[in-house]
Amino acid sequence: MADLLLGQVLSFTADPFVAGESAARHESHGAVLVEAGRILATGPADRLRAAHPQARIHDYGRDLITAGFIDAHVHYPQTAIIASWGKRLIDWLNSYTFPEEMRFADAAYAAEVAERYLTLATAHGTTTACTYCTIHPESVDAIFTAAQARGMRIYAGKTCMDRNAPDGLRDTAQTAYDESKRLLGKWHGVDRLSYVITPRFSPTSTPEQLGALGALWGEYPDCLMQTHLSEQVDEIAWVKDLFPQSRDYLDTYEAQGLLREGALFGHAIHLTPRERARLVEAGASLVHCPTSNTFIGSGLFDMGLARALRVGLATDTGGGSSFSMLHTMAAAYEVAQLRGQALHPAQLIWLATQGSARALHAEDRIGNIAAGMEADLTILNLASTAAIEQATRRAGTIWEALFPTIMMGDDRAIRATWINGKPSR
Repeated sequence: MADLLLGQVLSFTADPFVAGESAARHESHGAVLVEAGRILATGPADRLRAAHPQARIHDYGRDLITAGFIDAHVHYPQTAIIASWGKRLIDWLNSYTFPEEMRFADAAYAAEVAERYLTLATAHGTTTACTYCTIHPESVDAIFTAAQARGMRIYAGKTCMDRNAPDGLRDTAQTAYDESKRLLGKWHGVDRLSYVITPRFSPTSTPEQLGALGALWGEYPDCLMQTHLSEQVDEIAWVKDLFPQSRDYLDTYEAQGLLREGALFGHAIHLTPRERARLVEAGASLVHCPTSNTFIGSGLFDMGLARALRVGLATDTGGGSSFSMLHTMAAAYEVAQLRGQALHPAQLIWLATQGSARALHAEDRIGNIAAGMEADLTILNLASTAAIEQATRRAGTIWEALFPTIMMGDDRAIRATWINGKPSR
C-alpha cells in the first residue's frame, strides 16, 4: 500500500547557486506519494488525496517535507570522540583520532559504534552518509551491515595509511589494494551500499600506496574516491616536505591517478590557482565541512567554488562538532558571511540535499523530491522551540519560515525521518 505524506513540500528544479531562489519549488499544501521505497508523485495535497484514496495518510500539518539530508564527509569511527578539546589537525589526529581508531580491530566495538552513529545521524534527519572507516576491514563490515539493516544508502571505504601513523593503524601499498578490492567486491552495489576507495590523505600514504589505490580505481571506475585536500596551512607545508617532486598538494593525488570525476576532496580550503583550475577541469567534487574547519582552526572555505564545481556539505564527524546538518548549514552560512558571501536559505538546504547528492554523483537517485527518486525524506517542524516559533510566526515567505530552523534548529526540529520509504523515527 502507498503512503501519502501531507505538509509543505520543498523541492528543486535547478541549482540555486546558478538560478537563485527560483530554483526551488514550494508547495504550501503539498503531498508526497511513496511506495516500495520510491516517490511515485508529488503535488497539491487535494489532488493527490483524490487520486489515491486508498493510500495511508501521514498528515504533518504545516511541517516542511524535504529530501533527506546527505552528509558527504564523515568519520563514523570518531563518533565517541566528537567535541574533544580542540587542537590543530595533526595534534588532534595523534591525541584523539588514532587511539580511538585502534579500537576498531574489535568487530564487536565497530558494530556498536556503527549502530550508535546511524541512530544519531537519523535522529538529526540524515538519511545518507559518505564515511571513512578505519584500516580494519571489520570497521567496513560494521557500517555496511548496520546500514543495510536500516535500508540506508551509505557510501564507505577502508581508510588506507602506510606511514605517519601508529603501528596498529598502518597497512601497506599491497594490503591496502588487496583488502580494498576484497571489500569492494563484497559490498559495492549490494542493496543501497557503495564502496568508496579511501586513502586518508597524502601525509599518511606513500606515493606507492596512492598509486596502488589509483590503479584499483582504474579497475573500478564506477566507484567514488574520497580523501582530504588542503585543510590546514601547516598540513600543506608537511605535504610539500613529503612530496618535494609535486607541484602542489593536489598533484600528489593527480600523479597517482586519483583526480577525475568521482573524486571527493574534503575541506579544500587553501587552494592554489592551479589546483582550482585542475579541479574544475577534472570535474572533481569538493565537500565543505564548516564546523570542523572552525573547530580545529583550519580556515574559511570559498563557497564561490559552488558555481564551477560540485560542492557538498558535511559534518565531518568527529572533527566537526555536531551530528546535525542543520547546525552544519548554520555554520556554512556564518563562514560564508566572514568571506563576504551571503548564502540564501535555498542554497543552504540545497547544499545539504541535492548539492551533496551531486557531489556523490547520485543526484538521479537521492537529494530531491520528484517522481522516481528514492524515498528518503526529512520532515522539519518549523516551530520546534519557543525561540524559533516566535521568529517563524512573523514569516511572510517559506524562506523566512525556514531560516530560523536552519540557524537555531537541532534534533527537536526533526519531526520524522523516512528512509527507503519507511519512517525510521
